[in-house]
Amino acid sequence: MSTRQKTPLLEVKDLQQHFPVRGNGGVFGRTVGAVRAVDGVSFTVHEGESLGLVGESGCGKSTTGQMVARLLEPTGGSISYRGQDITHASRRELKPVRSEIQMVFQDPYSSLNPRQTVGSIIEAPMEVNGIAPAGGRAARVQELLRTVGLNPEHAQRFPHEFSGGQRQRIGVARALALDPKLIIADEPVSALDVSIQAQVVNLLRRLQREQGISFLFIAHDLAVVRNFSHRVAVMYLGKIVEIADRDALYGAPHHPYTHALLSAVPEPDPRRRGARERIRLTGDVPSPANPPSGCRFRTRCWKAQDICADREPPLAAVADGHLTACHFPQAPSQTTDSLMEDAR
Repeated sequence: MSTRQKTPLLEVKDLQQHFPVRGNGGVFGRTVGAVRAVDGVSFTVHEGESLGLVGESGCGKSTTGQMVARLLEPTGGSISYRGQDITHASRRELKPVRSEIQMVFQDPYSSLNPRQTVGSIIEAPMEVNGIAPAGGRAARVQELLRTVGLNPEHAQRFPHEFSGGQRQRIGVARALALDPKLIIADEPVSALDVSIQAQVVNLLRRLQREQGISFLFIAHDLAVVRNFSHRVAVMYLGKIVEIADRDALYGAPHHPYTHALLSAVPEPDPRRRGARERIRLTGDVPSPANPPSGCRFRTRCWKAQDICADREPPLAAVADGHLTACHFPQAPSQTTDSLMEDAR
């Protein structure tokens, strides 16, 4: 999908979220440091495009999604939607935009109010935003339930009467209630049974194809992201270390961390399973309250040299539309086997 010549629907520049660390006085204590959950993230999402945001737990991808949805106030950087800066927009200024940016949450059990019927849950966004569909809100609720593959009669039931996959479909229906242009899907299938994950992903793909919705698709499952996203951004310890078209990133990754992630993806074909060596990273992920100097991945990287500690590598182009933040990016002609030889 070629999107480089189009004006972005969403543009994020140098986005930061630093949570203060207090001293012994608790919330009233002196600030003694900060957890740099997100520390300079930049990316774009175009109309009709899905950008996958992947990385280990704690890398800051969910925090990034919450800032884009303006559920969290950014510490620094900027968020632009349709050319409008919404980084620190007031509630009044956000009102025209809020309906166009919706979110599907990770846990389908805690994201739905157990005291409300399904119909009330889906209708709530329309009521809050003062939207009155032509046929009435109740008819719109039934239409949305059909769209996500549920029976319209389910509108009178409560969330506890549904399975996890059905609850997530209800969450998707709620997100669709305001005809959004951008949906932030925060680990939308990670809490679901494997047999149900494909159904929900296929539902989101169909909605994107039929309604032209853009997605910021946050996940840690590389296989799911590859199946859904047009482009993929890889995060590590609050920063994006590589971003590229899906096929380019999976076929010829340049950053060592991306290589390590892809080598850990299970190989379903037993004939090929033994031919691929896995890159095993040593050490633990450093604390975001005290990240390493220079390149944040250097403490676990087999390619690290002195420059990696002295200078932070910029996110720079290594190919057309392919950016990576590494002083020694992997050549696309090198295989995982030769990569392992370098590691030895």
